Amino acid sequence: MDGWTVPALVLLGGYLLGSIPFGVIVTKVAGGVDPRTIGSGNIGATNVLRTGRKGLAALTLLLDGGKGAVAVLIAEAVAPSLGVLAAVGAFCGHLFPVWLGFKGGKGVATLLGIALALHWPTGLIALAVWLLATAITRISSVGGMSAAISAAIAAAFFSRFDLSIYFLAFALMVLWKHRENIARLLQGTEPRIGRKNAG
Repeated sequence: MDGWTVPALVLLGGYLLGSIPFGVIVTKVAGGVDPRTIGSGNIGATNVLRTGRKGLAALTLLLDGGKGAVAVLIAEAVAPSLGVLAAVGAFCGHLFPVWLGFKGGKGVATLLGIALALHWPTGLIALAVWLLATAITRISSVGGMSAAISAAIAAAFFSRFDLSIYFLAFALMVLWKHRENIARLLQGTEPRIGRKNAG
């Protein structure tokens, strides 16, 4: 194979794995409400929670995080240097899935899975920040954005600057996907967890 073939396949494989819309799949299999038809129309766990199915929301969270981790681990089994490439593919796949007209989730769960697989200390810090910020504010977007930012900072703290630059790029994409949430936060109208209005 040419030198670019394996990296290209890893990037594509990561993208296809990341683009699996588990939020849509689990609700459809369980006979629930399609999350794209309620709340923010997002396919992530927070919007699945707005269907009233906590179990499906938890499963969506685990699967969205798992696909990011699995993409990285499979790539690293081929060559350790390919893990980041798979992470990029999986993250972009979740945000822009080809199956849904490139309208995907906001990337927080997938980012957490990626972080745990690439560098578990960074992943644990991001996970802790996500849990703490969400528990304190009861606002999903605050927890998610805080976790994304903390991953970039934590990687730099551990001197993993090779990863920090990628996590910074991921965090900026997470913030961009949350731009409507940011506007509502500034207006004081962002919903708290448990409500079924948009978010």
